[in-house]
Amino acid sequence: MDVSDLVIFEAVSRHGSMNRAASELNTVQSNVTARIRALEEDLGVNLFQRHPRGVSTTPSGQRILPLVARLTKLLADVRIAARDDGAPHGSLHVGSLETTTALRLSPLLTQFAKTYPDVRLIVSTGTTRKLLDDVINCRIEGAFVAGPVTHPDLCQETVFTEELVLVTSRQIRRMDELKDIADLKTIVFQAGCSYRQRLDSLLTGMGVITARPLEFGSLEAIISCVSAGIGVTLLPKGIVGPAWQDGRIAVHELPQDEGQVETLFVRRRDAFVSSAVTAFLQLARPRASGAPHAS
Repeated sequence: MDVSDLVIFEAVSRHGSMNRAASELNTVQSNVTARIRALEEDLGVNLFQRHPRGVSTTPSGQRILPLVARLTKLLADVRIAARDDGAPHGSLHVGSLETTTALRLSPLLTQFAKTYPDVRLIVSTGTTRKLLDDVINCRIEGAFVAGPVTHPDLCQETVFTEELVLVTSRQIRRMDELKDIADLKTIVFQAGCSYRQRLDSLLTGMGVITARPLEFGSLEAIISCVSAGIGVTLLPKGIVGPAWQDGRIAVHELPQDEGQVETLFVRRRDAFVSSAVTAFLQLARPRASGAPHAS
């Protein structure tokens, strides 16, 4: 078994295609196919099920995927640690909620790029569930997610505190009016968004019956649908300020215990902390609403 074979295995599993994996790895499909067959023979199991649309990872392959991710990340950390002297450099890949990116990260990213021009910073957005999975499986080095988070492999610290508000069309003047709307729709990000879960809990606690949620991939689409009276959503107050001021939506404040949410930066507990990660966090920490804590 060779580490490069495991890298190929991870790429094929992620893409579900030998051809797309070969393209990513700058090689030919026949080489990828041969290396996967050799790895399967070495392990004595089938790692992929072949079908006309590509391949799907077998249960055996799914079981080794987290180990492969940790191994390849460990090898990458060895290279980074060996060269990590002087000013921060190299690449830094972090993740963030779309709301956090839009509301909080612009000045941070600008300052980081100016202060550390030799670091290639990559920011991916996603839901809390997806970002946590990416960190745990070593696809990114850390992520801004909504708390609370409990996972033995992760360390975390509070970086921002957000005030969540219920957002409705202008026609809704009080939250208790929602009880009179039959099959109220919620306008949300895809499954795995923690704000979506909080919205469901809030409406259930109010005795509001909701229909199947409508999922969108952008903030503007969600706000536009709410403005049009299609449904309601739950978002940080700061992110909906412009639409509120323009009179496009109504904003309903929540009790503090329901409306306050911490945005955490999480990373793997066993990962090497590069100088780039350290520098990034040093810039992020002063923006915390309160004193950051680690756990």
